[in-house]
Amino acid sequence: MKKKVVLAFSGGLDTSFCCIYLAQDRGLEVHSVIVNTGGFSDEELQEIEKRAYALGVKSHAVVDETDSYYDGCIKYLIFGNVLKNATYPLSVSAERVSQATAIANYVKKIGADYVAHGSTGAGNDQVRFDMIFNIIIPGVEIITPIRDLKLSREAEIEYLAEHGVEYSAEKARYSINKGLWGTSVGGKETLTSHQTLPESAWPTQVSETESRKVELTFEKGELVAIDGETLAPVRAIQKLQAIAQPYGIGRDIHVGDTIIGIKGRVGFEAAAPVLIIKAHHTLEKHTLTKWQLSWKEQLSSFYGNWLHEGQFHDPIMRNIEAFLADTQKFVSGKVFVELLPYRFQIIGIESNHDLMSNKFGSYGEMNNAWSGEDVKGFSKIFGNQVMIWHKVNGEEA
Repeated sequence: MKKKVVLAFSGGLDTSFCCIYLAQDRGLEVHSVIVNTGGFSDEELQEIEKRAYALGVKSHAVVDETDSYYDGCIKYLIFGNVLKNATYPLSVSAERVSQATAIANYVKKIGADYVAHGSTGAGNDQVRFDMIFNIIIPGVEIITPIRDLKLSREAEIEYLAEHGVEYSAEKARYSINKGLWGTSVGGKETLTSHQTLPESAWPTQVSETESRKVELTFEKGELVAIDGETLAPVRAIQKLQAIAQPYGIGRDIHVGDTIIGIKGRVGFEAAAPVLIIKAHHTLEKHTLTKWQLSWKEQLSSFYGNWLHEGQFHDPIMRNIEAFLADTQKFVSGKVFVELLPYRFQIIGIESNHDLMSNKFGSYGEMNNAWSGEDVKGFSKIFGNQVMIWHKVNGEEA
């Protein structure tokens, strides 16, 4: 009896290599599994399944994690307005922890002896997958052919050709990862510090040129309607992506620190994530207090960084999620956005919980809740201790 290995499979170059290597060089029974986090159509999943069987796998499975990915992760990235380095909505980082967890559970389901993934030795994914596998399935050995053999993409293509599998070098030029929360794009340009991706490298080409206004409705922090049409949050994200991505909105190159201590660059297109985060944050600035916003910013930064590094299963993450969810009680209302080629503008908001309510006065003009004399006294008290410090320390200050 051959021993079973579950292979995290995407149908790309690295995992195609792994299929043949694990079966023919290692003599294992390969069971491929792809975790759909909202980035694949039914047709694409069918093509990936065909490819897996053509590469000789014993079985192939699709695990759909889209809804649980939203409920367990994306929702809190929205609540926290999480943009890594003020740029990146963690499109791949968040997705990987969901995928790794689902794969570990699938390993337990079929009773596999090994688990394998196609990560290289240079990036974050190797740590995310290894660590989550060690947490959830600690007794299962992890096999990482691309990392262990230190293979270049050219060497992988040559190996596949030797085993009767043709893989286009042109197709291998760019590594593209699609998910509900955005698409990443990596290529030779992102391996440099000075080049940008060519227009042709972006999966969605810019086709919209006329401005368009969009109304986004949030209820307790979640996007629930677009232009008055009520939608489940996952469907709302997908619809907004379809509307905004053809404008070229949400494209950028993220520069960050990998878990293993080197700098990395990756391109991404994430129109819906960027729009939702910016719209949600604007609504929060109207509906939350100063200290709610302050503590949210600090805890959200930690949450995003810890998630980026694969530490989703640390119990502190559940504690922060509880805090973030609690802050959303009154984050409800409409946000008005204008879409234009390569950019967007948040026009404003409407909310029953807007703390700019003119019942209490207008900023810079007049206030109804206190008098000028009240402010005089308050200003003296508010600065009292600092005034005393300067008097006591005098010239030494």
